[in-house]
Amino acid sequence: MVRLNRIYTRTGDDGTTGLGDGARRQKFDPRVGAYGEVDELNSAIGVARAATHDPANADLMKIDAALARAQNDLFDLGADLCFPPKQGEGEALRVTMAQVAALEREIDALNADLSPLKSFVLPGGTAAAAALHLARAICRRAERAIVALAAKEAVGAPVIAYVNRLSDYLFVAARYANRRGADDVLWIPGANR
Repeated sequence: MVRLNRIYTRTGDDGTTGLGDGARRQKFDPRVGAYGEVDELNSAIGVARAATHDPANADLMKIDAALARAQNDLFDLGADLCFPPKQGEGEALRVTMAQVAALEREIDALNADLSPLKSFVLPGGTAAAAALHLARAICRRAERAIVALAAKEAVGAPVIAYVNRLSDYLFVAARYANRRGADDVLWIPGANR
């Protein structure tokens, strides 16, 4: 159980932070950067939830419920990144492929009601869709940071799969929030030449 009695500890005043295993790392360390990007993503999803929480709109509430689950999963993912994998570890919280599969089911359920795309979608449309597109772009940045970390240190495969799938979910959810694609803003190549 997490217990936070004090918000400031002064232990980071030297430019370091503690990982879950107690190791100290510079605040610009790639592992710290990766879970920092995940934290920003989670905050962006919180903004998207403010735009999707509309009890009068069943489509948006479906998205809001999935985003609530994703926010919790992202805390699991941050904890996973905060505890570097070690041989023979026991109790560390790890993201699982079951969480990835749950996202895939969410994607398939929303995508079944969308017409196929004939062009790229510009971020926008409804306020909810715009917030979801912003979260998707932040998710892609978090994914790049995690993949860069994985090139240097151990990162669980489900972590990378989860953020990859989450960005797909956020794209499909943005289209769904655009009245199931009716309000999508499509790219017109060379339109302003």
